Parts: sequence; C-alpha cells; structure tokens
Amino acid sequence: MNNAIHETLELHELLMFKNLCLTKSSTMTGLVKDQKLRDILERDASQTKHQIEHLQGLLTTRGENL
Repeated sequence: MNNAIHETLELHELLMFKNLCLTKSSTMTGLVKDQKLRDILERDASQTKHQIEHLQGLLTTRGENL
C-alpha cells in the first residue's frame, strides 16, 4: 500500500519538524542549569527520537526513500 503524494509530503514535513525539535531539545539540555527542566528536555528528546523512528518506518514501509 503506497501513500498518496500529499500524504508522503506531510510525513516528510512532520519528519523535518521532529528533527528540528530533537536538535533544539538536545542543544538546550546542555545549556540549562535547572535539573527539572533538564529532565523534561531529556525526556522530550527521547520521545522525539522514537517518533522520528516511527515516521521513518512509515515512509520506508510504504516504499518511499528518505
């Protein structure tokens, strides 16, 4: 089952957005001094990595190249 072109483009857009989110969370983790905020950012980065893997899986299982 293949995605329609607009669905593939939406998945790519989400993937790029989540990559940006991961970059920001990872960068900010090294800059914050508050431990609670650092924990939140680390948890967000971990969840975002899983979301990126899921989006990549959706694209590759549909026969799309990243």
